[in-house]
Amino acid sequence: MRFDRLQDWLDWQSGLHLAEIDLGLERIGAVAARMSLPRPAPRVVTVAGTNGKGSSVAMLEAILLAAGRCVGVYTSPHLLRYTERVRISGREAMEEDFCASFARIDEAREDISLTYFEFGTLAAIDIIAAAGVDVAILEVGLGGRLDAVNLIDADVALITALDIDHCDWLGPDRETIAREKAGIMRAGAAAVCADPAPPRAIAEKAASVGARLYQAGRDFHFECRGASWSWTGADRTIDDLPAPALPGAHQYYNAAGVLMALSALDIEACDPGAIRTGLQNCRIPGRFQRMRHGVAEVILDVCHNPQAVRALAEVLDQTPCGGRTLAVFGMLADKDVGLAADIMSGVVDVWYCGGLDVARGLSRDALRARLSLGGDLFEAHWHDSIGQALHRALSDAEAGDRVVVLGSFYTVAEALEVLAGGSESNAS
Repeated sequence: MRFDRLQDWLDWQSGLHLAEIDLGLERIGAVAARMSLPRPAPRVVTVAGTNGKGSSVAMLEAILLAAGRCVGVYTSPHLLRYTERVRISGREAMEEDFCASFARIDEAREDISLTYFEFGTLAAIDIIAAAGVDVAILEVGLGGRLDAVNLIDADVALITALDIDHCDWLGPDRETIAREKAGIMRAGAAAVCADPAPPRAIAEKAASVGARLYQAGRDFHFECRGASWSWTGADRTIDDLPAPALPGAHQYYNAAGVLMALSALDIEACDPGAIRTGLQNCRIPGRFQRMRHGVAEVILDVCHNPQAVRALAEVLDQTPCGGRTLAVFGMLADKDVGLAADIMSGVVDVWYCGGLDVARGLSRDALRARLSLGGDLFEAHWHDSIGQALHRALSDAEAGDRVVVLGSFYTVAEALEVLAGGSESNAS
């Protein structure tokens, strides 16, 4: 074994390949073949999309666990611990599991160079397969067609909300991006699209590959009825469902897509009791995550593209607080920083902007140049780090105020470290 410690493996992987992102299945496919890498489970769901992937994965997992199924989950990136990326029956995989899997991958790859993400994806499939789970849920990283997760032929391909993001890799518009995301579809297998206004490319791709497509608003529907809601699919209706524990109107679309995916999965896991329990128990760190700190409530959200930021702004607007909203804000250079700030301007009273000392992260000065906050519209404070910005916001907060941390996984991870008083780091 090359290393004994997980962090040593991760540090080494970060510098192994020439490019941080190198889409394509040829290299990872060759290593998987050398490993004789098995299918991760008898039933596999892959989840792609711009927004809602994490929420949909969490709902799928919670419902299947409530139904008594053994479930393996792969998500990325993580917030505080790399081991967050793989869960077996709701529990994080162990560091030694990753180390052993990385050693097998390293031995099999020989002279083939892999990216950090490709190493992690192969390890996730390896660990989940070894656990003997009933269902594997795999979250696609970037795109779909050329993403490492697309190495696996899924029984159900779930595509969540689609928006403009990662344009350098996926294309400049929703149609082009949707075509890349739809690359996870397979001939004869089910494909579910939860986006309420899907681009034409979704149906076109399904028809071209021969996938069985189920589209929101056409093949499945939901209806809110006061405190409850109902879902209708091809051959059944489920009434009196509780609101998803994850807040926001957009979560109903995610939940409806999840129920269609479960139905298409063709296993006895769509029991109404398990569905109700799963929807109520579902939690996901960094997605409108709420906690108390001193006199203020702290809300953390990893939103980093216009659609996701808009969803956060809507939830905040619908749940007003007694005092001010103080925003701790930091983003990556390849995101639409100005638009994100514009969207949030209607619900934010004071901004605490911090630099991100990570690859592609905007420094304090670069963020200030991109935003040009000031004048009559904004009250802003500028800091070298998210930690400094959060400390200032918490210090300024008065009874009834809320502190909202947003902008990226890195932003939320650094804030969580501060709130926990720890020093763990995020890698993605």
